[in-house]
Amino acid sequence: MSRSLRTAAAALAALGLLTACGSSGSGSSADGGKVTVTFWDNNAGPARTPLFQHLIDEFEKANPTITVKYVGVTSSEVAEKYNTAIASNSTPDVGGVTTALLASLTAQKALAPLDELLAKSALNGKLSANMLETSKAAAGGKGLYQLPSSGNQDVIWYRADKFKEAGIEVPKTWDELFAAAARLTDKSKNQYGFTIRGGSGSGFQVLSEAYAYSGLASMFDAAGKSTVDDPRNVELIAKIAAQFKNTTPEADVSNAYPQMLAQFQANQVMMVHHNLGSTKDVKTALGDKVAGMLLPSGPSGSSILANPVDGFGLFKNSKHQDAAWKFVEFLDSHASNSYWNENVGQIPANTEAYADDWYAKSGITKQAGDALNSTAVKLVQPPVYLPQYSKITKTDAEPNFQKVLLGKMSPAEFAKAVADAFTKAQSDYKAKNG
Repeated sequence: MSRSLRTAAAALAALGLLTACGSSGSGSSADGGKVTVTFWDNNAGPARTPLFQHLIDEFEKANPTITVKYVGVTSSEVAEKYNTAIASNSTPDVGGVTTALLASLTAQKALAPLDELLAKSALNGKLSANMLETSKAAAGGKGLYQLPSSGNQDVIWYRADKFKEAGIEVPKTWDELFAAAARLTDKSKNQYGFTIRGGSGSGFQVLSEAYAYSGLASMFDAAGKSTVDDPRNVELIAKIAAQFKNTTPEADVSNAYPQMLAQFQANQVMMVHHNLGSTKDVKTALGDKVAGMLLPSGPSGSSILANPVDGFGLFKNSKHQDAAWKFVEFLDSHASNSYWNENVGQIPANTEAYADDWYAKSGITKQAGDALNSTAVKLVQPPVYLPQYSKITKTDAEPNFQKVLLGKMSPAEFAKAVADAFTKAQSDYKAKNG
């Protein structure tokens, strides 16, 4: 049993006493009696569901007048389920909400604002400022509609054992990474130093690599023009494309994360770019043979393209908003948030968890958290609030990036297509929303 789990009962009981003194929610007076709060998990499955079931049990012990009804929804279904529930006026009281979904839900006016609730909460001042910034940015800067619970960040998993055998230091720059990839490539053994995501998810990944290299601080300049086609971004996209079939497998042109991870675990590739969400998978498969590093920097420094932040939304139609908010506060309390993130391998939103033993010893998770929460970091917010965001980064960018790998489109043409689409979408958004 983890340290955070052993201490959970006492801390959660204390939270129960604290919140029992009065929630700042605006629910009906019926909340004073027995109430049932319906909670939708937005990414249900064998890894997460038992964690929520444990936390719900602890919450109900500390709050005997509130029952939480857990409803598991898979990540592939959740957007459609929420849209259907909004249309039929049957939304849950509380739902798991990533920043990737936030723009759609706020556009439909489905979520209750949380700014005042957080200001009056014991959690005020204890949540990551950068995660709160990402949450607000994802809603178009219109306020807080999601309480962050977990932060993610892009990392590169590498075979620490192979690096040690070859006498290669952990790369600090992209040029050092490409040099390491070349040294670790032996095509006669079907061994490659790196792998490129050419299939599903490639759009966001190559943009995160580009901004890590360029060090640009924003995806738009002061005039509202996208910076995606900045020459420094184009330079890195060209360097990535040059690795294809030289230090990477040819199958990369259509590979998504599952295929990349399979190659990594099978000793076919020595470095794979993903994020903290794969911590458990790579550690289970490779143990001490694997380690993680942050995306390297370029000549002009480094930036972090903000990953989606997971968290919780309070639905406006909830008839028990006091009880629902109490549950959300509980999930983001020190003990609960620490327990959750220790088990999923992500960065806690509750900054009190940073003093916990598991986090101090978490290696790449702590490195990523330190970088994400640094006041000096240039955190670049992707414009997920744009209605066209998914079309631009997935529907259009993914096949175009495959063309780049195959030599049918130049890196500059690829970047310009993405930039022009973002610039137009941003202009349309501003015209409609001010």
